[in-house]
Order: sequence, then structure tokens, then C-alpha cells
Amino acid sequence: MWSLGVPRGEAEFHDVYGLDDDALAMVPQPVLAVVFCFPDPPEDPAAPPEQVSATEDKESLDGVYFIKQIDSLGNACGTIALLHAVGNACSEISLLENSGLDLFFKSTASMDPYERARVLEKDDDMARAHSLAANAGDTEIGDIVEEHYVCFTTLNGTLYELDGIKGGPIKHGPSSPESLLQDAVNVIKAMMQRIPNSVNFNVMVLSRKLK
Repeated sequence: MWSLGVPRGEAEFHDVYGLDDDALAMVPQPVLAVVFCFPDPPEDPAAPPEQVSATEDKESLDGVYFIKQIDSLGNACGTIALLHAVGNACSEISLLENSGLDLFFKSTASMDPYERARVLEKDDDMARAHSLAANAGDTEIGDIVEEHYVCFTTLNGTLYELDGIKGGPIKHGPSSPESLLQDAVNVIKAMMQRIPNSVNFNVMVLSRKLK
């Protein structure tokens, strides 16, 4: 992450080793984003309907930074989850000026999710985001076909699930920076119940380092 523009001492990814209260209490705070890796399940017709914000233009995103995972990007869900995590935490992280992440987020700030995806497709620096993610913490954020990655963040009092293959940010109700981790874990537990025969789950957080 540091090679793309997050200064050392600003923020870091950490593995979450359990979803019980004791394990969550050990997670470094403040948490800026939560990344969840899970087996890519088949469509579940019994799954509850998603509250998806429209994504045809930037005004409809309620200020959430969202990138669409278009077909030409391949299975880039790990990279996109990482960009969602950092992109929605820019107010808390001082990116290095003219670094890969800084230039990418500045150049795509006014774009819609599809335009951002097309920029990502052609951005050589951002092509290294996969390598960045793969070395974050003990858990590898890769782009393995059988696994999928989503990001959770909070903005304007709302918990959002950011999944590039979805139509837009998914709202999961009220949240705050202080309750982000627990709120995201509540959603994650429900997602895990829909894949009962698997144990291949991983949770990571992006935490800001306190000065």
C-alpha cells in the first residue's frame, strides 16, 4: 500500500482473527474500512433484496466512491475492494502527492463508476494494486476466481457495502465511524450463514494509525 501512495504511519491493513467480542476488541482503531473475502456463491433466490443506490451518474452515489467491475477488468474484485477502502477514506488519509493512488482518485473524482473502471483498466500504476493487496497483512487479497471481495464503509451515518459487480453501493442502515466494525460484522455474519458449508472466510480492516 505504501508503494502506491499511503505514507507509512498513516494507515495499515490488519487481519481480524475472529468475529466474537473479544477478537473485535483487539482490532486497531479507528477502523476506516472493512474488507470481507468469501467463496463466490451461486445466486440465492431466497436472499433478501438489496437496497442499491442508482449509479448512472455521480450525483446518485450520495458521495460514496464506487467503481464498477466491468468485464474487461477480469476478476479484479480484490483490487476494487482495496480501492473502495482507500477511496472512501481519503478524508482520513493524507496520500502522497502525485502518487499512484493520489493521481487515480483525483482524476476519477468527478467520474461515474463505469468511467472510473475504464481509467482503472488503462492505469499502469493501478495495475500494481493487486500486488499491494496481496501483501497486506497475513491474509492475501488476491483475485482468485473462486473467491470474492467486498468492502464496507460508513458515510453520512450510513453503512455501505461496496461490491463492484453490484449495481451500486448497498445500504445496510445506520452506522458511524465508531460502530463501523461491529456494524459490518453483523452484515458479514448474515452473509456467512448463506454459505453454510464453507469455512473459507477472511476479514480485514483498514485502520488509521494514531499519531
